Amino acid sequence: MKTLIINCSPVRDGATAYFASLAAEELKGSGEVKAVCIDDFDFSFCLGCRSCHKTARCVTEDGVQQLVSLIGQADRLICISPSYWADVPGQFKAFIDRCTPWCNTHTPHASVGSGKKGLTIVLRTGPNMKECERLISTVEHFYGHMEIEPCGSLGLCGVEDRSDAEARADEVREFLSSVTW
Repeated sequence: MKTLIINCSPVRDGATAYFASLAAEELKGSGEVKAVCIDDFDFSFCLGCRSCHKTARCVTEDGVQQLVSLIGQADRLICISPSYWADVPGQFKAFIDRCTPWCNTHTPHASVGSGKKGLTIVLRTGPNMKECERLISTVEHFYGHMEIEPCGSLGLCGVEDRSDAEARADEVREFLSSVTW
């Protein structure tokens, strides 16, 4: 069983990165686990040319194909995202936009493979769980078009920094142990 964990934040040592490391540590006994940061991949924005709707390939070759390849190699995907103005960070949204060649809303489309499962963990500084639900919806919408089955989600409010994340570690551990993949 291979699990890919994506830190959807460009911050490599903050609260989101802490939760990504925690998830990797918790799942290490269940097979191969790889954690990456969205900022590990250099890619540009979608051009909106729609060439991929005809060819199932993007005209731009860059880090998007590398990250999609890692998703293709995984059986399970965990996206961990902070809230940036009530949605996922722009870097992750730009990645989602560039995944149109793999999106199941047009034919032909490429595929990351079938039978994949996905989890979502989101965090925000404020107390409003509705904002967490919005982020979860964004990630699960992405999963749906990539034909990745959502298997659970966790929203965490009141997480400003790494020390707040560390104080919430048991909630994340409990969530991960309760998931039926």
